[in-house]
Formats: sequence, C-alpha cells, structure tokens
Amino acid sequence: MSLYHRFEGPDDAPVIALSSSLGTTNELWGPQAAELAKSFRVLRYDHRGHGRSDVPPGPYTVEQLAADVVELLDRLEVGSVTFCGLSLGGAVGLCLSSVAPERVERLVLCCTSARFADREFWLARARTVRERGVAAVADVVLERWFTAGFRAKEPETVDLFRGLLLSTPREGYAACCDALAEWDFRDELRTISAPTLVVVAEHDLSAPPEHGELIARRVLGAGLVAVRGAAHLANVEQPEAVTEAIAAHAQREPV
Repeated sequence: MSLYHRFEGPDDAPVIALSSSLGTTNELWGPQAAELAKSFRVLRYDHRGHGRSDVPPGPYTVEQLAADVVELLDRLEVGSVTFCGLSLGGAVGLCLSSVAPERVERLVLCCTSARFADREFWLARARTVRERGVAAVADVVLERWFTAGFRAKEPETVDLFRGLLLSTPREGYAACCDALAEWDFRDELRTISAPTLVVVAEHDLSAPPEHGELIARRVLGAGLVAVRGAAHLANVEQPEAVTEAIAAHAQREPV
C-alpha cells in the first residue's frame, strides 16, 4: 500500500500530519500548510483510493486507513505526530489514537463524527458511485461542503474542489463510503488518551455540531472550538479560524 505524501517545513521541527476528507486530497489543507510549516514539519498525504495514492479494490475499513498511516510513519521513520483530520480524516485520527496511541501526541478533529449517516445511506452512495461515477453525487456533496454564500462569493475555489472530487477514482470513493457505513466509534471515545481538540462548524450538515460536541464530552479533557460561517470544509471557508485553532492546540504545553 503506497500513500502519496509531501513534507513542508523545517526538517527538525515536530511533525503535524494532516488527513483529508472523503473526495479530497492533501490539497484540502492548502489554506493551513504554509502557516503551520513555519513551526512544524507538515506531513500531508492522500488516503488510499484518493489522489495519487494506490487504489486497491474495496471495501475499505477505517481501521485499514489508520493502518496505512502507521505504515507511512514507519516508512518515513516518524515516531509520533500531532494528527489533524477533517471528516473521514477525523475518523482515521480517532481510530489511530485508539489502536496506536503511541503514534499520536495530540489530536485535532475537524468537522467529523464518531458515527456519520446510517449504514444504508453510505452503501447506497457507494452503489451510485460504482455504477455512475463520482459526478452523480458531486452537486449534493458541494452543497454540503460550502455554504450558499461562499459558493456565490468564491466560485473559483468551489470549482477547484469540484475538480478534486471528480478526479477521485470511483472505486476509491465508493470503498471509503463502505468504510463509513461500518464506522461507529461512539462507545470507544473514552479510550482516547491523546490531548484532543474538536472543531465544529456552524452550518455543517455532514457532521453537525452536536456530533463534535458528543466527541468532546466523551473524550477526557477534550477542548471544543466552534467556527461560525462555515459548512463541512470549514478549513477552506474560514481558514484563519481553523489554522489558529490547530496551531494553538499543537503548541499547547502538556497539563
């Protein structure tokens, strides 16, 4: 399993790994990477089935996606990281923190959930994408990724993310839908020991604020930041607020 990855920032700085959402690539984190790279060695990567990573046949599981990260860190000889994931990337972060806690120094969970939509929703989406391609769901996805105001004000950015979505291999996208169909981490949240920050977005329909609030309640000592004026891809719609939250948590001294 080969994951495409890229490093930015000083070679000797602490590593912060950025994990993207379903239907995006490491480019999702463009608004954060340059700023974070001033203080961290930023590691961005593409999930299996996405971008320039391998596309094995599905179904996948979130546990496999987390194991891919462990394999990548081993290959790069990186011991532990601050792990920041959005949506699917957040689910990977939760799983990684549970099964390999020694690899996660700090955890940032953006616009994610311990249980997204119900199983049949994801299996139906996987069937649609396998039969008709990612284009069949693109309009619905983009309406959830960004608020109407942002779509009207920033059409070039929306077009960029439409391109990322449409370039996702249909099997990679569908197989990650399979993974989310089986994903339910609600009863495992109390196993997370890494210092955790949860970021929720005011208008997020895919991972509503109450989903993040549940995580923050059940993970011991977790912090919670609410971002106003953003939908699911809050780091794109409100980049300064999300970057500030990530950097502050990653730099905070241990209690």
